[in-house]
Amino acid sequence: MTATEDGLAPRAEGSATQPLTRDSFIDFVRGFSLLVVVAWHWCFTIILWRKDGPHATNPIGFTDGMWTATWLLQVMPLFFYVGGFSNLLAWRRKQSAGASVVAFVWGRVKRLAVPALALAGTWVVLGVLAGNAFDVEWVKRGVILVISPLWFIAAYLVIIALFPVFLWLHNRYDAVVLVWLAGLAWLVDVTRFKHGTTGLGFANMILVWGFCHQLGFFYERIVQGGRRMGWLLASAGILSLSALVYSDTYPGSMVGVPGDKFSNMGPPTLCIVALVIFQAGIATLLRPWVLERLKESQRWAQFSETINRFSMPLFLFHTTGLAVALYIGSRLGFYTKRQPDLRWWAFRPVSFVGPLLCTMPVIYLFGRRWVKT
Repeated sequence: MTATEDGLAPRAEGSATQPLTRDSFIDFVRGFSLLVVVAWHWCFTIILWRKDGPHATNPIGFTDGMWTATWLLQVMPLFFYVGGFSNLLAWRRKQSAGASVVAFVWGRVKRLAVPALALAGTWVVLGVLAGNAFDVEWVKRGVILVISPLWFIAAYLVIIALFPVFLWLHNRYDAVVLVWLAGLAWLVDVTRFKHGTTGLGFANMILVWGFCHQLGFFYERIVQGGRRMGWLLASAGILSLSALVYSDTYPGSMVGVPGDKFSNMGPPTLCIVALVIFQAGIATLLRPWVLERLKESQRWAQFSETINRFSMPLFLFHTTGLAVALYIGSRLGFYTKRQPDLRWWAFRPVSFVGPLLCTMPVIYLFGRRWVKT
C-alpha cells in the first residue's frame, strides 16, 4: 500500500496501515477556529444595558449584508469537523496501545469537562456572593453572559460521549450515516416549524453536531479526492445554504441576531449541515497551501504551535478577560457606543488588545495546567 502525495495512506477499513500520526493541517485548523471565535467575541460583542441587566448583541443586526460574513466566520461546524478526525485518529492510537473505547472516551470527556465545570462553578459562586453582598440584581445576567460560550463545550462533550455509537455506525454503514443524520435533522426542522414543537429542535444538538463530527471521519478520503473533492463540497454546501436561506424559512445569519425569527445555532438547523459541507470544501482547497506554509515558514509553524498550546484555555477564559476589560474600559470611557458607527468600526482592530491583556493573567493564574506542553 503506497502513500499518496498528501501524506495519507489509502484507507482500508480495519487495516493496521491506517495513519496514526497527527495531521498538522488539522491541528492548525482546530486552533485557528477557536481563535476566530475568541476574536469574534472580543471585537464584535455589543453590551446593551436593560432593566434586568446586561444583554449581548453584535453588529450584524445594525449592518446590512453583514450576515454573509458569518458563512465564513461561524467556524464551530468546522471545529466539530476537524474534531471528528482528531478523535478518530486519537482512538486509533489508543486502540493500537490496547485501550478500551470506554477508557478513551472517559479520558477525552474528563480533559474538557473538568476545566469547564471549574470555570462555570467559580463564576456561579462569585455571582451569588456578589449579588448578596451588594444587592445587585443584574449580576445573574452578567454571570450567564460570561459562561454562555460554554454551550459549545457541553455540545462537544455529548458528541464525544456518543463516540462509541458513532464509530460503530461508521464502521457498519459508512456514508449512509451522514445521509440519515442530515435527513433526520431536516425532518426535525420541518416538524418544528410546521407544528411549533420548539423543544424537538434540541434533537438537532445531536443530529447536526453529530453530522459535523461524523463528516470528519471521512477526512482522509476527502483529502485524497484532491481539489475536485474540495470544489464538489464547497459548491454543494454554498448552493444548499443559499437555497435554504433564500427559501425565506431560515435566517441568513449563522449566529443569533436579535430580531430574527430564530437562530440557526440555538438549536442548530439544517443550515449548519450545509455550512459544514461548504467549510469542509474550502478547507480541502486551502490545505495544500497551508501545509506548504507550515513546512517552509518558521513563523507559520510557530504560530500554529502557539495557538494549539493556548487555544483551549484561551477559549475557556476569554469571556472572563472580556468582562474585566469591559469593566475597566467603561471606567476609562471606552465601550460606550451602543451601536456601530464609523468610529466603532475603526476601533475594531485594537479592541482585541484589551481583552487579550486581561485574559493572559487569568490563564497564568488558573489555566496553566490545561496549556498543552
